[in-house]
Amino acid sequence: MATLKAVVRTARADGFYPVYIRVTHHRASSFIKTDKMVTKRELTKNNEIKDPFVLQYCTQRILEYTERLNKKNIENWTVAEVAEYLQKGDDDICFSNYARAYISKMIDGGQERTARNYELALQHLERFAGTTKVMFSHLTSQFVNKWIKSLEQTHRAKEMYPICMRQVFKYAVLEYNDYDNEVIRIKTNPWVKVQIPKADRTEKLAITPEACREFFSFPLPESKMKYPLTELGRDVAMMVLCLAGINTVDLFNLRKEDYYDGIIHYQRAKTKKFRADGAYMEMRVPAILLPLFEKYANKDKEDNHLFVFNRRHTTYDSFSANVNGGIRQVCEAMGLSKDEDYSSYTFRHTWGTVAQNDCRASISEVAFAMNHSSAHKVTRGYIKLDFSPAWELNERVVDFIFFSDKPSSREQKPEENRFRLSYRYMVNAAAYHNGHKVAELNDTGFNNVDEVIDRLVTMLPEDIPNRSIVMFKIVNLDKNQTAVYQRQKGKGF
Repeated sequence: MATLKAVVRTARADGFYPVYIRVTHHRASSFIKTDKMVTKRELTKNNEIKDPFVLQYCTQRILEYTERLNKKNIENWTVAEVAEYLQKGDDDICFSNYARAYISKMIDGGQERTARNYELALQHLERFAGTTKVMFSHLTSQFVNKWIKSLEQTHRAKEMYPICMRQVFKYAVLEYNDYDNEVIRIKTNPWVKVQIPKADRTEKLAITPEACREFFSFPLPESKMKYPLTELGRDVAMMVLCLAGINTVDLFNLRKEDYYDGIIHYQRAKTKKFRADGAYMEMRVPAILLPLFEKYANKDKEDNHLFVFNRRHTTYDSFSANVNGGIRQVCEAMGLSKDEDYSSYTFRHTWGTVAQNDCRASISEVAFAMNHSSAHKVTRGYIKLDFSPAWELNERVVDFIFFSDKPSSREQKPEENRFRLSYRYMVNAAAYHNGHKVAELNDTGFNNVDEVIDRLVTMLPEDIPNRSIVMFKIVNLDKNQTAVYQRQKGKGF
């Protein structure tokens, strides 16, 4: 059992002695400072405290400490752990303060964008609680469920905010609760009885190549601003679209040393911390973007940013907001409703959709070019990648949108699927039983399917059992249409 005693150590420069509670455990000592002080007159010759008021206070404190220690098994604790427990004890902890410290660590670790989501989640939680000092004891399952219910009208926050706060709570429990030594400072765990809703499914933001052509050819509205938002929005949208859907944060962060030999070299900010390859990407800049690269080039030798975006916008958030604001203004001038507004993400989604639908790229080729996480994460982390296939696919997308008037495959109406015959059409037909071709013909003069089947039936072998199924495959060679029918012997023929 630890022993406790009120003591003084050394005098301060002003002659006062701070009073401590000395904790002795396993022949080691630690000191807990109190808010009391004494002078030399309140000490004995052996430096024992004799002031009755200070002694009364310290005795009461020692009694409280002893009572708390008696409820714990401290046999395997160090003296430092005993002193820490006595100082912190079972007092409630401020969740808000811990969350802010956690967010600061994220920022220091280079996770600014993710930290922003955590900050927004904390702010919403504090607004709901009506205080900037949310305590861990406040976070009951009932309270958290009510908070989540207040988010139900949001599309994404209803899932993202609770997940962020649950992650903070998880790390706090790991830090403050010592289950081995029965030190449980955070006693509640609301997340066991909390069901976090799923975010609304992301809408397909992609627009057609026809809509893209209209957007980029639309005359910009007149503006008195030196740097009109509409111009910024259109130009950055062009960069996003023509660089395989690059994120605006990555455009904002590009440095001069990242662009050489006509290629930009960057790590995707959103996922570089979580991927073995650091989300590294190389993208050749197509000729269509060279005028824009020159237009927004940063000529300041003291500034290492590739573009001047950081000189006009203090943060990525303000840059992104202005880009999207400019895009919306163009959409408004085009007569689009608010529900039809575009954003920078519209052009990222459009690149992927056009690459797959109109340029016939595979899903894996699209994912590679858009710098998405690969299924071969470990392998990609240590091989030297050839990025030229992504450059070639990007060129094909740019050519399809800006240098052709081909209609989008999504806009083309499907051909008539109804299978029809006419006596003028050349027909190839075959009958199959048990997987074997048992009859075949090539001829014209059939007005309908039944006439073809009737002809084939006359050609069937007699040993086909009654009530067996026979398959008839009929091909209209002139229209390149195929239809399959089945008949049962004894009923269908």
